[in-house]
Amino acid sequence: MIDHDLHQILSLVDKYIKTKQSNKVWRPGEDWVYYAGPYFDSAEYVNGIKTMLDGWLVLGAVGTKFERRFCEFYKKPRGILTNSGSSSNLLMMLSMTSKRLYNFQKGTKVITPIAGFPTTINPIIQVGFEPIFVDVEIDTLNLNLDQVEKACKENPDAKIITFAHVLGNPPNMDRVMEIVKKYNLILLEDCCDALGSFYGNEPLGSFGEMASCSFYPAHHITMGEGGFVAVNTELQERVIRSFRDWGRGCYCVGKKASTSKNGACGKRFSCWIKEVPKEIFDHKYIYEEIGYNLKPIEIQAAMGLAQIDKIEKIGARRRENYRNLYKIFEKYEEFFHLPKPTKNSDPSWFAFPLTIKSKAPFKRSDITTFYESNKIQTRTYFAGNIMLQPAYQHLMDAKKIIEEYPIARKVTTDTFFLGTSPVITEEQINYIGEMTDYYFNTILENK
Repeated sequence: MIDHDLHQILSLVDKYIKTKQSNKVWRPGEDWVYYAGPYFDSAEYVNGIKTMLDGWLVLGAVGTKFERRFCEFYKKPRGILTNSGSSSNLLMMLSMTSKRLYNFQKGTKVITPIAGFPTTINPIIQVGFEPIFVDVEIDTLNLNLDQVEKACKENPDAKIITFAHVLGNPPNMDRVMEIVKKYNLILLEDCCDALGSFYGNEPLGSFGEMASCSFYPAHHITMGEGGFVAVNTELQERVIRSFRDWGRGCYCVGKKASTSKNGACGKRFSCWIKEVPKEIFDHKYIYEEIGYNLKPIEIQAAMGLAQIDKIEKIGARRRENYRNLYKIFEKYEEFFHLPKPTKNSDPSWFAFPLTIKSKAPFKRSDITTFYESNKIQTRTYFAGNIMLQPAYQHLMDAKKIIEEYPIARKVTTDTFFLGTSPVITEEQINYIGEMTDYYFNTILENK
């Protein structure tokens, strides 16, 4: 009877979502062209509700299944589900401080671009490391590799390099890896915007020692919130999982770890503290790191499993939206630095960035206000030069920031992006094209 009722509930949910989505209508100029949003069908809702009705809320068997499947997209053998991409970046950097791994001390130097999203840089500061900043390139917004090489020579004690693949488009990864090898650096890849992107035949996320991903609704796949760290070794996995789970030493995963008499490892109740060698302790309450609680819940993993099956389709739609937007803007290239894939790359574009050229007869605020007033969402390039933001101004001299990082200064005021999300339809892209042509052929001419 219970199984029959469950089947009936899930069937009704499936029917409700399909009917709701089939009745959706978009009206140009009246309804928003959202730059991003969840690309869901009924599967995510059915998975989530089924997990809720199963009654297991914290991460368990579904979370473990997600971890085992998702790490394959980064060509890494192991991975850890987290509550956000930002937490994933923090966990990667925290793992560098672990006595079980590198044991890097406060003041360790980390090379990173000065422009982008704050939570690429924040973990460096939060764990007490020292960021060594480089500027970005005007065309790709990626870190300037000539400056990276210069920074390595000037800071031979630098240990780590970390950066985001900007909106899914990587830097020259051949040269990045040459620099990593030459200067004995550890690469931590921020792939929060880059799921499904490739350099050569390799997925982004496969190059670094560790790689992060985000499952925020604007990102390639979503579970509402959520993130991931993909790693190479069992010890890395244990350290990351420990930092994620309060610092707990227990490395067993899944429901069995909590419900079986002696844990999944068979030695949960053992002599875990060497200072009291004859005392039995529960490994779930032994702490190897000074950790946090950065876990998602089981329902998110269930939604994520449905999203995994859509990754290739999502990538195809993002690439198609990028191509169609490029056709719209290439005739206005005199005004913009247009986004082009890095040589040898195949981005699954997170968005379509546009940097206004210095001689353009309009400002970013002019054109973005026009788009927004016509119900087309835009976004600035995140924080731009992060050191110009109020929270960071005590860390560097403002004059130095502007003089030494001129491209980062420019993108702070002159770069914005439109969406390439799979929720954006061909009809909506055509509307963006019509409004763009109207802006340049009517608004500017009448100025």
